[in-house]
Amino acid sequence: MGKSKVLVVGGTGYVGRRIVKASLEQGHETYVLQRPEIGLDIEKLQMLLSFKKQGAHLVEASIADHQSLVDAVKLVDVVICPMSGVHFRSHNLLLQLKLVEAIKVAGNVKRFLPSEFGMDPARMEHALEPGRVTFDEKMIVRKAIEDANIPFTYISANCFAGYFAGNLSQMGTLLPPRDKVLLYGDGNVKVVFMDEDDVATYTIKTIDDPRTLNKTVYLRPPENILTQRQLIEKWEKLIGKQLEKSSINEQDFLASMKGLDYASQVGVGHFYHVFYEGCLTNFEIGEGGEEASVLYPEVNYTRMDEYLKVYL
Repeated sequence: MGKSKVLVVGGTGYVGRRIVKASLEQGHETYVLQRPEIGLDIEKLQMLLSFKKQGAHLVEASIADHQSLVDAVKLVDVVICPMSGVHFRSHNLLLQLKLVEAIKVAGNVKRFLPSEFGMDPARMEHALEPGRVTFDEKMIVRKAIEDANIPFTYISANCFAGYFAGNLSQMGTLLPPRDKVLLYGDGNVKVVFMDEDDVATYTIKTIDDPRTLNKTVYLRPPENILTQRQLIEKWEKLIGKQLEKSSINEQDFLASMKGLDYASQVGVGHFYHVFYEGCLTNFEIGEGGEEASVLYPEVNYTRMDEYLKVYL
């Protein structure tokens, strides 16, 4: 069997550009949707042109133009949509319903990977308002996929290191503190941190793998399952200095949501589920799931002490 042809919808985004790179690196004929809506966004255009130089094909189509989307989908075997679902950037998850419709009409796609790449929304029915909207919308998209009998793989990528590891999981900054650090509770809840390039590598590995068909793939490489304290210790070792630690309890952390703007409230809710509830690690992967590092032991994933060195 040859390698699948891949269409990436949202290829200029934070995850999308890495998916395009990984797809090309792993030898897939790769198509990237070029949407007329980019208008005068020259950075997006230049990124698309750089993909073209690397061997990707650009396909002009609009989410708003059903036929153009159907025509784009017909070119490939696999569609991946790493479209943004975070409120401080852009939140477009339900636009995927138009893509699901196009995939259904085209009838040729053997795998669809919708915009997931975070916590498993199927485990977040109890999530706090207003942050639960992310999980609710992902489940609406899942229902549409499954109702249309479209073959799928859902990727639960856990915490992107750029947002959660580089800053030692501090809110409101992307850089690691060098003096004081805030712990969530006792800082001993297990979290999974992932280098974003590794997320893309594992994602592309799944697309031709029968073991991942109609399953959720959890990215939980064992050496990256760390508590916040363990992450901080790695940074302290690198800088040769102990940070001053203070702690915020569950009640005070939730109370901090009051008066914040909408996007920040969403963020606080998500941090709560990760760092107090342990929603990334407090369950066994069951029958409907697989773990990426078990399936693909050949991937030499980035460990967090290595990841943090760039911030020195």
